[in-house]
Parts: sequence; C-alpha cells; structure tokens
Amino acid sequence: MAPQTWFITGVNSGFGRELSEALLRRGDRVAGTVRKADSVADLAREFGDRFWTAHLDVTDGEEITRVVDRAFTELDRIDVVVSNAGYGLFGAAEEVSDDQILHVLNTNLVGSIRVGRAVLPHLRAQGGGRIIQLSSVAGQTAAPGASLYQASKWGIEAFMEALSHEVAGFGIGVTLVEPGGARTDFQSGSLRLGRPLAAYDNTAAAMVRNLQKPEFRPAGDPKRMAAAIIDSVEQHPAPLRLVLGRSAYDGIRAALTERLADIEPQQELAYSADFPE
Repeated sequence: MAPQTWFITGVNSGFGRELSEALLRRGDRVAGTVRKADSVADLAREFGDRFWTAHLDVTDGEEITRVVDRAFTELDRIDVVVSNAGYGLFGAAEEVSDDQILHVLNTNLVGSIRVGRAVLPHLRAQGGGRIIQLSSVAGQTAAPGASLYQASKWGIEAFMEALSHEVAGFGIGVTLVEPGGARTDFQSGSLRLGRPLAAYDNTAAAMVRNLQKPEFRPAGDPKRMAAAIIDSVEQHPAPLRLVLGRSAYDGIRAALTERLADIEPQQELAYSADFPE
C-alpha cells in the first residue's frame, strides 16, 4: 500500500500519540497538532519532514481554520483526518462548575465539529478522504458521574452520523471510534474531576472518583486499538462505528438493548399521536 498522509489533532498523548508512532514507523506521513511543541520533540527528531506539526487549541475556531488550511496547502493532499483532541470530565452534575461544562463541550463537541467543518472543503476538492472521530463507549451509554463527558460524546456522535450521510456522495467516509477504557495516559493527563460534594459520597456517581487511582487498570490495549483504527481506513465503505474493547462492546450492546425495550411497547401510543389518516 502506498504511504498515506494523516492529519491528527492532539498527537502528544493518548490515541493521538499511539496512532502517530504506528503510522510514522510504517512509512506514512503525519500532520499532528499539539498544545506544546516540546511534547513531540522526540518524534520530530526521529522522523524529520514526515512529521509535520502545528500548535492548535481546538477551542479556538479561527486557529482551527488556519492550521487546517496550512496543512492541506503545504502537504498537498491529506488522506485521513483524525479528530482526537479531547479529555474526560467526570463527577455528578452538581459537582462540576459552569466553566468546566463550557470548556469540555467547547473542546470535545464544538472543537470536533469545527475540525470536521474545516476539512470538508479540502476533502471535497481532492475528491474524497476519510474522517475518523474519536468518541468513546460513553458516546452510546449513560452512567452516573459521567453526564457531562457523555453529553459531549453523544453530541459528536449525532453530528458525525448525520455528516456521514451529507458527504458520502463526495467520496468522504466518516467513522466514529468507540473504545472502552484503555491503558493510555488518560488517567494522568486527560482526566478531570468536579469538586466532590459530600451528598454524593455514597452514591453510584462517586465511583468515578476512583478513575485517577493507580490501581485502576483498564483492560484495553492502546496499541491494538490504534492498529484497528488504522486498518479501518482500508474498509470500503467506511464503517460508521468502530467498537474497541470488551467493555465497550458489552456496554453499548446492553444500552441499545435496554433502549429498544423501553420504546417498543410504546408503538401504539406513538402512532396514536398523529392526525388520523
């Protein structure tokens, strides 16, 4: 397979870092965005001009447009865009502040929407490409203590699913990646908690406070997950969803089954709410 060019946001850590290392080592070219340039200095030294970098804060819409435009101009063609930058905000709804709510939504949801919109004119002009959006098992499940993180992921799932239908005719495929917990540096670098309230100490919402403890060891292998994401680009048509990890598959399947069980008994009532034929 001929080398490809990937644009990936947030390559300094997590899946962004795993993907970048795997792609560069197999001979592909990566355009990666970071908040701190020195966080990927080792990759720049090792891979030289095959690793293009730029500063990007995905809460800055104007900067997103500038960086995307420059990447496509300087690299000519980008085959795959990975919208990866984001983080986890956990805590009961009462425990997170208004500022925290706005920031996680501006990063995970609005930032990802802006990245998707910014790349579309370029992908259409070059006759197609692939958009990969990092979501989560949290994009289809709902658990106490994760309401705001899940709101950001449910939102980007809806946007990307609708977008996939809008752009299919241009040869642009869209894939939502839904991993379960993985042993990345998410716990230490990309996880934030609200301010604990005693009222929630003995409730299910308090369980998320354990996520930052060293003994919490997710089952997901980030290297295997990154390999599956890379392999998905060879699938045509693009898979709309890529579920990775036992916890993700079991959790999503249970959530969807429960939702169907909730609505199916309501068919007669639902139909009765229309004007008579």
